Formats: sequence, structure tokens, C-alpha cells
Amino acid sequence: MNDERSGMDLKELEPADRPLREALSNKEPQQRPPSHTRKRSRGTRLDALSLVISILALITAGTALFLVLQGDEEPFEDLPEGKPITFQFGDMTLTPLEGMPLNPYDKDAFRLDEKGRMTYELNGRRARVGIDVSTHQKDIDWEAVAADGIEFAMLRLGHRGYSEGGLFMDQTFEQNLQEALGAGLDVGVYFFSQAVSPEEAEEEADYVLEVLNGQTLTFPIAFDWESIPGDEARTDGLDGETMTRCAAAFCKRIQDAGYHPAVYFNQTQGYLHYDLRELTDYELWLAEYDPTPNFYYHFDLWQYSNTGRVDGIQGNVDLDLAF
Repeated sequence: MNDERSGMDLKELEPADRPLREALSNKEPQQRPPSHTRKRSRGTRLDALSLVISILALITAGTALFLVLQGDEEPFEDLPEGKPITFQFGDMTLTPLEGMPLNPYDKDAFRLDEKGRMTYELNGRRARVGIDVSTHQKDIDWEAVAADGIEFAMLRLGHRGYSEGGLFMDQTFEQNLQEALGAGLDVGVYFFSQAVSPEEAEEEADYVLEVLNGQTLTFPIAFDWESIPGDEARTDGLDGETMTRCAAAFCKRIQDAGYHPAVYFNQTQGYLHYDLRELTDYELWLAEYDPTPNFYYHFDLWQYSNTGRVDGIQGNVDLDLAF
């Protein structure tokens, strides 16, 4: 995100090997030769029996070969029976979360356009192009942003202080909200959380709802909990279970108010802190700055760069895709 103190520790995830399936062509069984006599001798019957046995043997052998080849095609064939499938994240070997939906996106469908921005199009469906901003971008010319091909914006509504824990509105939020809507963009918001308990996360959600005061949004309201690098923070050492409960509490409050909630996270949070299985009822917004998203699990939005350039914005801006 664009909070100057909210750094992201992103690591590259190597994709898991996925073996290709090979085609198996089965030969047609040998045809029985026609009989040239009306009378069938004992030798003829024995010859016919031998032929049937030979055909059955060929079928049995072919079936066995097919099953062997099928067995060879199973992924991770060299792993001992009962050993779980694993994948790599940096120098760590991780076991997939049971029941968690996986990354569904085709890497070959990601392309850079003439402006150097990421696109994704597959089977006639195209991901939407967006940005996320805060007071860090200062004054924004939203008409120029829209004219430059940006379709949606996630606006920082506010944040909780990382030392005293107070709640504060982003200084540019109200202006950004009205002008982004006026320029025809779809709009969502995010709140930079420093909650240390589900109760504080609910307090943050209530603050967001109070500021919005019923404002219609077409994109989600996102919970953005981040660690504070290089300084002491009230959130230092927060465990993953509590972090997950905070995200769920915030999202539940937002959902109950009729909005669409989301959770923003990077790969480290997604793999090592959040239990994403507890958050699959909400949209997941991944931050991963790689040429294609290697994150193992499903996500709905992808923040792929924090050094984007867009007309109407001075300096860098975060770039996003919404699938």
C-alpha cells in the first residue's frame, strides 16, 4: 500500500511441477479368420479356443500396460505413499491447506500492454485495470486517470495509529471519493489496520461505515493489516490466529452492513500468518510484485506493482487487476 511505513516483504514462490498427460493408443484386437468348411473338426474347435485365449491375453496385457502408464502419470510419483504434496516458498517447503481453492489463472494469459501495464484476458473475459491510492499521492486529476485507461480505484479511507492506536481519516479520502466517482470510475476503499484484537477490528469497521454513511460502492471494502518495519509498533508479534480473527471480524461487520468485504495481504501473510480457509467468504486481494502471480491459492484482486505511472498522478502509484 502507499503508507510510507507499510513495507512488504515479498518472496518469490516457485510454481509446483505439473506433469503432462500422455496419450495411449490401443490397437484393435486381431480379427478371427473365416471358416472354409461347413464341418468343424475337433482340431478346428481347438484352434478357435486357442485364438480366443490369445485375444484375451492381449486384452489383459494391454489393460495392465494402460494401468501402469496411468500410474506413472500421477504427480509426485517418487514420493512415498502417504507423504503429502508440498510446494516451495522461498527456502521453505510448505504443505497446501486442505480445502483451500488454488490459483486458477493461466500464466500465458498475462500480457504487458503498450504502456507497460499488466493485462489478463482468457476465453473472452478480461481483468479490469485499477489503482489504489492514499494521501501519499497528494492531489490527483481523476479525469486524466480515467482517460488513461484506469477503470477502478481502491481509496484509503483511513488508518489506525501504530503507536497510540487512534483512528484517523485519510486527508485526501473525501476529495478522492467524489472526484473518482465523478470521473466514472468504480470505487472501493481500504482501511490500514493496526488492530490487536477482533474487538478493535470491529471498531475499525464501524469507523469505516460511519465515514461512508451509506455511500454506494461498486468495489470492496478491504481490511489491510500490515506490520511496521523499522519501528516499534503496538502490533509487533501479533500471532496469525489473532490476525485471522481480526480480519474475519472486520469483514463480517462490513458484510452485515451490505457491503462486499475483502482482505489485503502479501505472500508472507498468506502462507505464514493468515488461515485463508477462514476468509474464503470474502474477496482476497494479493500483493505480489512478480511478472505473473505465483501465489499458490485463489485470489480475486492482484496488486502487481507499486511503481506504476498513470496520467494525472505525480510519482509512483500501485497498479492492480480485478479478475
